[in-house]
Amino acid sequence: MINRIVLVGRLTADPELRYTGSGVPVVTFRLAVDRSFTDASGERQTDFINIVAWRQRAEFAANYLSKGRLVGVDGRLQIRQWTTQDGQRRQTAEVVADELSPLDRRREQAAPTPTEEEPASEESEVGEGNGDATPWDDQ
Repeated sequence: MINRIVLVGRLTADPELRYTGSGVPVVTFRLAVDRSFTDASGERQTDFINIVAWRQRAEFAANYLSKGRLVGVDGRLQIRQWTTQDGQRRQTAEVVADELSPLDRRREQAAPTPTEEEPASEESEVGEGNGDATPWDDQ
């Protein structure tokens, strides 16, 4: 099976860094990605896609990415389901980032921003079905 997503878009807000109960960093942000075609009025539609990054990728995003930055994301689609405190079933789709690459320069910086290239071998350890509460369940 193949579950691979590559996106290029701009952050709609600064990344939100949190930590799990066991101290593992996790960051969430939303990426605005323009569609490659125009609608009947000649305008491009935009999709807003939730991104999640763990561990070193989370710290990288919190330190180097900010609202408006152009970013490349390589990852996989994940569908999460949960039940709210009042018994309602919820579902969300998000991309779990395996690689993050800034594609522009920070405004206050003259030198290129480093590229995060962490291997994706540790992704399933925390927050994905092992009983740890995920830090973004309040969305």
